[in-house]
Amino acid sequence: MRRAGRGLLAITGAKVYFIVVGYGIQLALPRLWSEETFGLYSTAMQAVSILNNVLIVATVQSVSKFTSEAPERAAGTLRQALGLQLVVGAVLGGTLWLLAPAVARRVLLDTQLQPLLRTAAVVVFAYALYAAMVGALNGLQRFGRQAALDATFSTLRATGIVGAAALGFGALGALTGFASAAVGILLVALAVVGLGRRPERPWPLRRWFAFVAPLAAYHLFLNLVMMSDLLVLKRTVAELVAAAAADPGVASAGRDAASLAAAAGSRYAGLYRAAQMFAFVPYQLMLSMTFVVFPAVSRATAAGDREGARRAVAGAMRFSFLVLLAVAAPLAGAADGVMRLAYPEHYLQAAPALGILVFGLVAFTLFVLSATMLNGAGRPMLAAAIAAFGLVVVVLGGRTMLLAVGVGPRALPAVALGSSVGMASAMALAAVSVRRALGAWVPWRTAVRGLLAAVVGFVVARLVPHGTRPLALLALVAGGLAYLGALAVLREVAREDVALVRRVLGR
Repeated sequence: MRRAGRGLLAITGAKVYFIVVGYGIQLALPRLWSEETFGLYSTAMQAVSILNNVLIVATVQSVSKFTSEAPERAAGTLRQALGLQLVVGAVLGGTLWLLAPAVARRVLLDTQLQPLLRTAAVVVFAYALYAAMVGALNGLQRFGRQAALDATFSTLRATGIVGAAALGFGALGALTGFASAAVGILLVALAVVGLGRRPERPWPLRRWFAFVAPLAAYHLFLNLVMMSDLLVLKRTVAELVAAAAADPGVASAGRDAASLAAAAGSRYAGLYRAAQMFAFVPYQLMLSMTFVVFPAVSRATAAGDREGARRAVAGAMRFSFLVLLAVAAPLAGAADGVMRLAYPEHYLQAAPALGILVFGLVAFTLFVLSATMLNGAGRPMLAAAIAAFGLVVVVLGGRTMLLAVGVGPRALPAVALGSSVGMASAMALAAVSVRRALGAWVPWRTAVRGLLAAVVGFVVARLVPHGTRPLALLALVAGGLAYLGALAVLREVAREDVALVRRVLGR
C-alpha cells in the first residue's frame, strides 16, 4: 500500500510538473517570437494536439485495462499492443505526412504550415508507441517509473521547443525540437520498459477495438470542441484578408494576397492562443474531479443505488460549479491585468476574448464532468454524440460571428463568443441527460447563488485598478475574496465542501 501510495503521489507530481512546464513553454514563446510566428506554431500544435491527445488517452487506458486484468500476461499484452500501435502510428503519422500539403493549403490557407505538420507526423508515430509502454506500466501499477518517464519527457519537450526558439530557429525549429523530444523519450521508454514477448494467448481484436472505439470517438470530439476554435479563426481571418488583399491597391504593398492572408491568420491565432492559455486554467484545475466522480457513479449505478448516484452527482457538480466560478469571475473581471502578467503589452488586445472564453471553459468543464458521469453510468456513446453536437455549434458559431464582424478589434471576442456558445450548448444537453439518467445536476439554488457571487467577484476585480502587474494580482485576489465573501453571505459554503476539496487534492 505504501508503495502504491508513493507511486500515485509521483504520478500526481509528474502531472503537475507537466502542466507547469507546458504553461512555461506557452508563456516563454511570445517573448521570443512575433505574434505571427507564435500563431503559426500554435496552429500546427493545436491541429496535431487533437490527434495526439486522442491517441494517448485511448492507448494508455486500453493497454492499462488489459494489462491489469491479467498481470501474468503483461509481457504478451505489451508486445501485442506495440504491434497494433506500430500500425496505428504508421497509418496516422503517414496520413498526416501525405495530407500536410492539402491541409496547409486548402484547409488552413497557409503553405508555411506544410513542413510543420510533416514534422509533427513524427510526433504522432512516436506517441503511438510510447503510449503503449506507459499503459503497460500503468496497468502493472509501476507508477514511479511512469512518473519518471513523463517528467523526463516534459523536460525534453520544453528544452527542445524553447531552446530552438531561443536560438532563432522559428516555428519549424520548435516543432523539430518537439519531434526530437518525442523520439528521445520513445528510445528511453524502450530501454526502461522493453518490447515484451510474443503473446501465447493474444487478446481478441474485437474485444480490444470494442473498448477503444467509443473511448477514442468521445475524446476526439471532446478535443475538437476544446481546440477547433483557433483553427476556425486562422482559416476565416485568412479568407477575409485574402478577399480584401485582392484589391490592386493593397496587393501592391509588396506581398501577394495569399501571403498577406496567411500572415494575418497567424497573427490573430497567436493573440487568441495567448488568451486561451489563461482561459484553460479552470479546466486544468478541475480535471482531477473526473477521477472522483467516475468511480463513484460507476459503483452506484452498478449496484442499482440510484440515490447514491444522485448524491454523488449533486455533490460533485455543486462543488465544481462553485470552484470554477471562483477562478473565472476574477480572471474575466481583470482580463487586461491577467494578460499583462505574462505577455508583452501588445497582447492586451486579446483581453476581451479572455473575458468571454474563460466562461466558455467553465461550461466546457461542466460538460466534461457531466460526460464523465454518463460514461460511468454506461452511456459513452451519448456523451460522444453530445460532444459532436457541441463541435458543430463551436465551428459554425465562431465562423458565423467572425464573418459578421470582420477582421478587426472585434474578431477575437467574436470567435470566443461562438466557441463559448458551442461549449454551453454541449453543457446544457449533458446536464439534461445527466439529470434524466442519474436524477441530479448542479442544484438550482447553488446555480443562482453561485452566479450572483460571480457577478460580485467580476465587478470587484474589474473596479480594482490593474494597470500594472502588482495591481493585476491585487485585482485577482480582491475579486476572489469578494466571490467567497458573497458565497458566505448567501450561505452557500458548507463543511462538505472542505471534505471534498481534500478528496480532490488527494487525487
